[in-house]
Amino acid sequence: MTRTVAVIGGGVIGLSVARRAALDGWTVRLHCTTERGASWVAGGMLAPHSEGWPGEEQLLQLGLESLRLWHSGFLDGLPEKVVTARESLVVAVDRADAADLRTVAEWLAAQGHPVEFTTAARDVEPLLAQGIRHGFRATTELAVDNRGVVDALAAHCERLAVRWAGQVDDLADVDADAVVIANGIDAPRLWPDLPVRPVKGEVLRLRWRKGCMPVPQRVIRARVHGRQVYLVPRADGVVVGATQYEHGRDTAPVVSGVRDLLEDACAVMPALGEYELAEIAAGLRPMTPDGLPVVERVDERTVVAVGHGRNGFLLAPWTAERVAAELEVGVGAK
Repeated sequence: MTRTVAVIGGGVIGLSVARRAALDGWTVRLHCTTERGASWVAGGMLAPHSEGWPGEEQLLQLGLESLRLWHSGFLDGLPEKVVTARESLVVAVDRADAADLRTVAEWLAAQGHPVEFTTAARDVEPLLAQGIRHGFRATTELAVDNRGVVDALAAHCERLAVRWAGQVDDLADVDADAVVIANGIDAPRLWPDLPVRPVKGEVLRLRWRKGCMPVPQRVIRARVHGRQVYLVPRADGVVVGATQYEHGRDTAPVVSGVRDLLEDACAVMPALGEYELAEIAAGLRPMTPDGLPVVERVDERTVVAVGHGRNGFLLAPWTAERVAAELEVGVGAK
């Protein structure tokens, strides 16, 4: 029998779900808009250790499980070049930041996931500012080119005969055996009970120029006077992010956010001041009240996969596996 599924959402979550369903033998139709959403402006870090914080134990476990899937097969069918870094270095600028860093390191160790703490961070990454000493390494973390992954997943879906369709405004209009809602901040329009809200974040792209110091080989995450900033390598430069605040559905970058990112990035790695400021963008993360994604069946036909917040790329493999299991349960699961 032919089994049909409609996946609503063309970001990394929707594409990952569609690809997995097609690999499982479903006839897949992917509904998406022409607008570029959060996946297009993401940093692409796969970083459960360096993203972690005490109290987020469940999110840490989900992230670690999903990182293992990235390492063990999710990259199959995608070009090798989408991986831009294979380690994270988390550093602190001042004493208070170093105390926060040690809190995270001790918490990770208590969870059974120790990291390599150092007081000589510049020995690991010589481009760091001279005053930076404290840090820890997360050697299994990855970073990917977010846009490269989205394009590669879409190309893989096409090879698997996934069909593309337009936006969905009403689930009653969708003709399929199963439906997966995976369209981020727009999901409550289709299923109003979903506790998903937009959280804005600015991201910068800095392009390497001839004569500049080289692009770092690993992700650099830093605490700068209490603020967090990350520097993610790309083939042509560095992605810098990200602010986080609630401002409805506004995606206009603002001066204060961009200024803070530039100041913090250069405080961590002064050589970035000579790079080209190539792009300023803002995206809307789909957040939930507890920070955990909502991936579950909500009726006999419908599965939701939303609310991934700042971890959409990291959790894409785990989400695809979870949705695949729900689809196999079939109609009548609830």
